[in-house]
Amino acid sequence: MSDLPEQVVTTPAAVELMGRLSDKHGELMFHQSGGCCDGSSPMCYPRGEFLVGDSDVLLATLEGTPFYMSSSQFEYWKHTQLILDVVPGRGGMFSLENGEGVRFLIRSRVFTDEEIGALRSAGRI
Repeated sequence: MSDLPEQVVTTPAAVELMGRLSDKHGELMFHQSGGCCDGSSPMCYPRGEFLVGDSDVLLATLEGTPFYMSSSQFEYWKHTQLILDVVPGRGGMFSLENGEGVRFLIRSRVFTDEEIGALRSAGRI
């Protein structure tokens, strides 16, 4: 397998919402932690408002938007492709989609053995 699988991908609905939010708030960023409540959902912030640290992993850049995850959560999810989607509901208290009538949601699929091998060879997992 010559190409690395993407660790995070988006649905068209997520891309559309990201566009609306960036029109309102400027450049965006995502952080996915392993906490409870709001922390279990991907949180969307104005870029630079949430300070990432040494324990955060940059998994992807989606439409120019960085997507980070805490390293402890990444250990659980590293064998899984994350799919950033949007569903009806209320966003996290501090996430920019709050009040939009929709919220970001992570769906997932387990990588194939071949994909896991490629990610390991590239030092991504």
